[in-house]
Amino acid sequence: MERVSFFDQMAKNKRNSILLAFFIFLTLTALVYVVSLILVPELSLLFLVIAGVVVAVYAYGSYNYGDRVVLGATNARPVDEREQIYLVNAVEGLSIAAGIPKPKVYVIDSNEMNAFATGKDPEHASVAVTTALLRNLDRSELEGVIGHEISHIRNYDIRFATLVSVLVGLVAIISDMLLRSWRYGIRGEEREEREGLGFLVLIGFLLAVFAPLVVRFVQAAISREHEFLADASSVQLTRYPEGLASALEKIMKVNRGEMRVSEAVSHMFFVDPNRSPLDELFATHPPIEERIRILRSM
Repeated sequence: MERVSFFDQMAKNKRNSILLAFFIFLTLTALVYVVSLILVPELSLLFLVIAGVVVAVYAYGSYNYGDRVVLGATNARPVDEREQIYLVNAVEGLSIAAGIPKPKVYVIDSNEMNAFATGKDPEHASVAVTTALLRNLDRSELEGVIGHEISHIRNYDIRFATLVSVLVGLVAIISDMLLRSWRYGIRGEEREEREGLGFLVLIGFLLAVFAPLVVRFVQAAISREHEFLADASSVQLTRYPEGLASALEKIMKVNRGEMRVSEAVSHMFFVDPNRSPLDELFATHPPIEERIRILRSM
């Protein structure tokens, strides 16, 4: 199998972020345009221009401020450095080893063991860990998890993940609006007037149903690849694969998948914070057993 350097992967992640943002931009614009053609066809071109401007502004805001949205959505709070001095020191030490600025550190009150990193680049990044993670992991295990999250920052995975967490939610919202507008917004004579748009309505319906699914599939496939890379990068930083493998083993035994985190941000976590019947289809994380096996083979 061809070996890929970390620097090659960083460049690839940057390209993926741009391509994904462009893909979602086109999807959102198409959804809004179809809504306008179905509901107010005489103003469709105006709606297209407005949609393009709104989505562009939203994408820009997601890029620059998406980390704040994610931290707020997970109820993360700034760490008390006096109480969690080792956590702060671990983040700082591993950041130095990775050659990046020290990210801001946050804590999430939860009985589930987990962590995530967010931000647009290494200069504007944050790391958050749960209180259960701090209680249950020893020094080498905690460093393995922190190394994994620092690697996400160094490899620019966080840019991709932050864009996805905000924009995927917007695709779902607009798709739902399109479905509701067709179900409830067009009645009687209005529906008869729109019958000539049968093919357009079909396209709109397919977009509304499948756009969120396609975006989630893309998100899941790339996120799984990033998780394997971050595991390997963590070992490169800590020089101790057993620490991360042991942490994953404890998490597998303790966690119940009950963090109640929005699916829009669940892919950012160290392990999947939720358990869902759709995990097999949209799993953003590789199986923990597989991650442990690979780590112990290093």
